[in-house]
Amino acid sequence: MSSSLVPVAGITLADIDITPNTNGLPGIAQLRTIVGAVMTVGLILSVLALIISAIVWGGNSSNSHLASRGKVGVLVSCGAAVRLINFFWNVGQAS
Repeated sequence: MSSSLVPVAGITLADIDITPNTNGLPGIAQLRTIVGAVMTVGLILSVLALIISAIVWGGNSSNSHLASRGKVGVLVSCGAAVRLINFFWNVGQAS
């Protein structure tokens, strides 16, 4: 386990550094395929959320409540896409 610490919202979390055993279980190749498919689905859903939020933001510029909801949706969907891609990329590289 690594000794580096990551501060998150005032709480310090330790980084997890685990090397997986690629020969320990049968079906590791299928698991890699599933992780790749989940990564693709997550990316597609986050892009869809980005498009819908941008439509809500631009289409309702006269309604400040809906426009602000659209702005939040755009920011959240961009952040979710980055987090999902980074998470599954790191999972794929570790195995």
